[in-house]
Amino acid sequence: MKSVGIICEYNPFHNGHLYHVNKVKELYPDHIIILVMSGNFTQRGDVSIINKWDKTEIALHYGVDIVIELPYVFATESADKFAKASIEILDQLNVDCIVFGSESNNIEKLKEIADIQLNNKKYDKLVKEYLSEGINYPTALSKAIYTLTNKKIDKPNDILALSYIREIIKQEADIEPISIKRNNDYNSLELNDGMTSASSIRYALENNEDISSYVPDKTKEYLDNPMFNNNYFSLLKYKILTEKDLSIYQTVDEGIENRLKKYIINSKDLNEFILKVKTKRYTYNKLNRMFNHIICNFTKEEAEQFTEIEYIRILGFSYKGQTYLNKIKKEIEIPIITTFSNIKSDMLDVEFRTTCVYASVLNEKDKIKLIESEYKNSPIIR
Repeated sequence: MKSVGIICEYNPFHNGHLYHVNKVKELYPDHIIILVMSGNFTQRGDVSIINKWDKTEIALHYGVDIVIELPYVFATESADKFAKASIEILDQLNVDCIVFGSESNNIEKLKEIADIQLNNKKYDKLVKEYLSEGINYPTALSKAIYTLTNKKIDKPNDILALSYIREIIKQEADIEPISIKRNNDYNSLELNDGMTSASSIRYALENNEDISSYVPDKTKEYLDNPMFNNNYFSLLKYKILTEKDLSIYQTVDEGIENRLKKYIINSKDLNEFILKVKTKRYTYNKLNRMFNHIICNFTKEEAEQFTEIEYIRILGFSYKGQTYLNKIKKEIEIPIITTFSNIKSDMLDVEFRTTCVYASVLNEKDKIKLIESEYKNSPIIR
């Protein structure tokens, strides 16, 4: 029984994601599809428009066999930490390959560059030099690659693909990386015909535009009350204005606290606040991630504590997926958990805390239901 991995956020699951899943099924018709998915908050610091349990329902409906939660402590971190934890999970689950989208769709080129990043000492030196000039990390990474190889890697999915390939090499994981051509702009806020980006769908939803032709039917069932970053702005304002030392929080660089406290007072919403605070070094995504860590009380001390995956938490599976797990579970070195009470874990405690934050803006009935789901729910079976 073979398996193929997908790493995702599904924020929300749209036509491009459906194409991806169907392409994986076409390429590997006899494989179990294992999904490693970020939960209620995502890698760019965004709130998930649809909660993790409903995202699991959607993924299982469209043919995924196992949905694994990527813990918050990795899901909201840099691309490197996000990739490291995701590959660790998939390697533990014995996947034969992972399939991801990339703009270049050139695996050999990506492997060559990943090897340079790992083994060429000039690369790290160049990245540090470019960072010292005040530019952000993704740009410094791209410039260093171009300087050494004369090859341009500056698209978000290519950069993330490099992180996956580097981690496969570093972990000596027996996983083959497979690329599918990514055609749409990951960051574009404009809706494009057919397949469009998750960013554009979120932007359209927040502005009450019709997105029905861009997401499959099952996703539409869960979009009656979408969640947005701006829903948490009052909480963010409270935290920034009342905290004595913001630098204790993960990704909050020392020195930016005064800038945050200065501009939060007269900002009416999150977007206005980010526009006032952002600089060449502090990009939208970096600030968004920083703000998420502040509202979720995720500290640098906690982040240093969590370096390795402590468990594999299953959110849902098909009967085929359940059979696969039963077959390989004795080979897995870390606990597989199906309920919150299976183990005691500080990492799991953070998961509960962040779910409480996520649920805090809901009406009382939905808030209680979602918080209780964290310790009451068993995996969804389809």
